[in-house]
Amino acid sequence: MRLIRRPEVLKRCGFSNSTMHRLIKAEDFPSPVLLGIRAVAWVEEDVDAWIRERIDGPDDD
Repeated sequence: MRLIRRPEVLKRCGFSNSTMHRLIKAEDFPSPVLLGIRAVAWVEEDVDAWIRERIDGPDDD
């Protein structure tokens, strides 16, 4: 498992810090992992899965 920090997440997803915060608050983006008092990261596989879901589109099952 690899953890990625905020700048890499923003670069991969292509949106702003405020958009990412809004999506997390709306529970529409993977939650960060707390690394310390002021440090967070995301599980790379979770972010990649979120991106793939957006590319694949909604499930009509």
